[in-house]
Amino acid sequence: MSSLAQKKQAARLKRQTRVRKKVTGSPERPRLNVFKSARHIYAQLIDDTTGATLVAASTVMGEVAEGLDYTGNVEAAAKVGAAIAKKALEKDIKTVVFDRNGFLYHGRIKALAEAARENGLLF
Repeated sequence: MSSLAQKKQAARLKRQTRVRKKVTGSPERPRLNVFKSARHIYAQLIDDTTGATLVAASTVMGEVAEGLDYTGNVEAAAKVGAAIAKKALEKDIKTVVFDRNGFLYHGRIKALAEAARENGLLF
């Protein structure tokens, strides 16, 4: 890994720990955690009191990746946001706490969040 990549990752982890101190999920209002890699994007609703994942969606899953040319772009992130919102509403979860996991709020993270809001999640 290059020096620049190491600095960027260290900065992200620093943001992640700072935000994680303040943001926790409960059974009534779980934490919507987002992670992105170069090829995929993942989202999950986590109840931090028990440490359990309530709902998960990602571009690795067949129903989300279906019809996508590439799974590492804004279009794929929006599809994951819609899928996580749909699954959350099926489990009667309407409000969440958004945890961008130290990533900057633009591009794929922003697309996922806006798609989740448009499909019924409140945060």
